[in-house]
Amino acid sequence: MEMNWQEILLTFIGGLGIFLFSIKYMGDALQKAAGDKLREILDRFTTNPFMGVLVGIIVTILIQSSSGTTVIVVGLVSAGFMTLRQAIGVIMGANIGTTVTAFIIGLDVGAYSLPIMAAGAFLIFFFKKNQIQNIGQVIFGFGGLFFGMDTMSGAMKPLRELPAFIDWTVNLSEFPILGVAVGTLVTFIVQSSSGTVAILQGLYAEGLLDLDAALPVLFGDNIGTTVTAILAALGASVAARRAAAVHVLFNVIGSVIFIILLVPFTAYVEWLAITLGLDPKMEIAFAHGTFNVANTIIQFPLIGLWAYLVTKLIPGDEVTVEFKPKHLDLHFIEQSPSIALGQAKEEILRMGQYSVQGLQETFEYLKTKNTKNAETGYQLEDAINNLDSKITDYLVLISAESISSADSTRHTVLMETVRDIERIGDHFENIIELIDYQVNNRVNITDDAMEDLTEMFTLTIATVQKALDALDTTSHELAREVAEQEDLIDKMERKFRKKHILRLTEGACSAQAGIVFVDIVSNLERVGDHSVNIAEAILGNRA
Repeated sequence: MEMNWQEILLTFIGGLGIFLFSIKYMGDALQKAAGDKLREILDRFTTNPFMGVLVGIIVTILIQSSSGTTVIVVGLVSAGFMTLRQAIGVIMGANIGTTVTAFIIGLDVGAYSLPIMAAGAFLIFFFKKNQIQNIGQVIFGFGGLFFGMDTMSGAMKPLRELPAFIDWTVNLSEFPILGVAVGTLVTFIVQSSSGTVAILQGLYAEGLLDLDAALPVLFGDNIGTTVTAILAALGASVAARRAAAVHVLFNVIGSVIFIILLVPFTAYVEWLAITLGLDPKMEIAFAHGTFNVANTIIQFPLIGLWAYLVTKLIPGDEVTVEFKPKHLDLHFIEQSPSIALGQAKEEILRMGQYSVQGLQETFEYLKTKNTKNAETGYQLEDAINNLDSKITDYLVLISAESISSADSTRHTVLMETVRDIERIGDHFENIIELIDYQVNNRVNITDDAMEDLTEMFTLTIATVQKALDALDTTSHELAREVAEQEDLIDKMERKFRKKHILRLTEGACSAQAGIVFVDIVSNLERVGDHSVNIAEAILGNRA
């Protein structure tokens, strides 16, 4: 029988595309349905590596992507929300969570895939409520998984008649390392371990692979999925590189262990299939689940060792910006509200330094267009928002206590200062977005305009720092100097706007460049306003 290779290839690729789209679509919908609180869940419940494993399983089931979970974890480690040891637990849990897709496929309801997709589409298109639409997307994606799987399986059926393919599968059985290499390579190409495990389930279900050939490919799939983490970590933070290294270590060592134990593991999977009456797809799903659960149990006691090892292999500071408050001790609130106010002030000063650092990173981004400055700026703004929430909650608790008149005044100053610092964060984030726009649209700012921006940035950063120094020392003299500098910032803004109009009239700069320039100047002027607000709160002049 002559093979129609074009039809086989196009049908297979189409089925794989539908399958991968369905996983992504279902995962995105599950994430939206769960609410945008995944980072909060990871932060709150990963108190130790064991809890990390459980949370890793749950979050990966929700977003249907172990790589996605790893990316969130890397961000949390970089932000100081999570230690590397906790992160390793989450990564282990993510490997277990990703096996759920294989079990879903093992249900084998492919005959009902189109009605399931139709039901999902009905909910998406005929209901306005977001929650119902999210459920519709989950159902549509669920049906799409099976439709894509059936399409791939149908494309692979003719391969049973091909002698060359039969010889290849015999080689896989005889040389397990070859199977591992194939699984790794295919996962690297597809960029989804769930996708490659689904392909393997299809091959095994069609009788195109024996179990002793399929299992090494399965181990290779697990190694291949680490390539995504490696690529994501290239040029990234120390924390990202360490997390990627742990991901590789975990899966490679697990695969080596199970290749050594291939004969007993194959016998175990065969026994399981007979005992539970599993169909071929579910057999692979149980093998995949057993591999990842057993691998986690074996390597869980080694978490400390892996953390130490990757720290030595990849030296450096793993925390870029520390989001968590350092000074807000709840015990002080009842024992001594006055000391608690002092603690809140220390945290506000720390938050204020983030605003100064954020402005400096923004200024560097404007000058160099180095995206690392932008990334740090966005991290700092996130940290400021987090500290704003935590400090405000702390100050609200203090206000419930009986405090003196002087402390009440201090409390008011601190509450107002927190709000102003948070707004400074918003303004430097606005400027970063303007520079993003400038870079993406290749907008050229003239040398004259850059000189003006440099002058205004320098004065604005110095003014914010002086306002924080005034808060730190309760210095009225420094506070008055802040007010004077803010007047200069206002005058600069008016002067630079006039110069900009002249440049536009003379044709020296484009309209796009003018918009970017004016908006940056406007945001810096607003930063100056918030600095003087802090100073006026110290002076007692604020209404």
